[in-house]
Amino acid sequence: MSDKRFNSYQSQLFDFDETPAQPRPCNSRMPSYIGDHRARLRERFLVGGAEALPDYELLELVLFRGIPRKDVKPLARELIDTFGDFNHVLSAPNARLLEIPGVGEAVLTELKVVEAAAHRLAQGKVLNRPIVSSWGDLLSYCQTTMAHAEIEEFRILFLDKKNILIADERQAKGTVDHVPVYPREVIKRSLELNASALILVHNHPSGDPTPSQADIAMTDQINQAAQVMGITLHDHLVIGKSCEISFRSEGLL
Repeated sequence: MSDKRFNSYQSQLFDFDETPAQPRPCNSRMPSYIGDHRARLRERFLVGGAEALPDYELLELVLFRGIPRKDVKPLARELIDTFGDFNHVLSAPNARLLEIPGVGEAVLTELKVVEAAAHRLAQGKVLNRPIVSSWGDLLSYCQTTMAHAEIEEFRILFLDKKNILIADERQAKGTVDHVPVYPREVIKRSLELNASALILVHNHPSGDPTPSQADIAMTDQINQAAQVMGITLHDHLVIGKSCEISFRSEGLL
């Protein structure tokens, strides 16, 4: 697709706000200053990209469709102030988002669609590709999907004999500092997928990726069980807020 055609599609994405379910009363017309602001913000985004906008303005763009005819700047600032940055707003739990005045089902949907799109795009760069040649993309994907979560999640990346990623599955969700992992279930699922190797991934919501003794013990149990079945455990990644730790690199595996 040519750049010209792509830019045409980009423009169409922002041509219209979400249509209200009911006809608008005459006095509900959007003030011209809001319409002008939205047009300027869209133009700056299309010309300069996301880098041209601070977090709250990028968030405004997302909110436009959820709140078609009101000034969304105050809500965007409130969300950033509450959760810290654009990424944390998107990844915030539904219940916490709904506690913010002005966030309803429509806004929640828009936020979660953008979050899901970001995850899908990042996953597309690593799925069905050799891990060796896409390791940087893999780390970026893990950061995108897990670094901002408020509870621990445990994922398994399943690889074939050529170390191509054939599946990425979340096996468990836990609390702010613990996630239950059962080595038997890990190996069972590996055999179901005919996987030859594994990479374990979990996050630390505290932000510090330093492995706990429980992390180390659990990894050792899975490694022993995998070896019995002829499955290789390549690594265990612990994802923090801005960095990650590799068991393999740290000599823990």
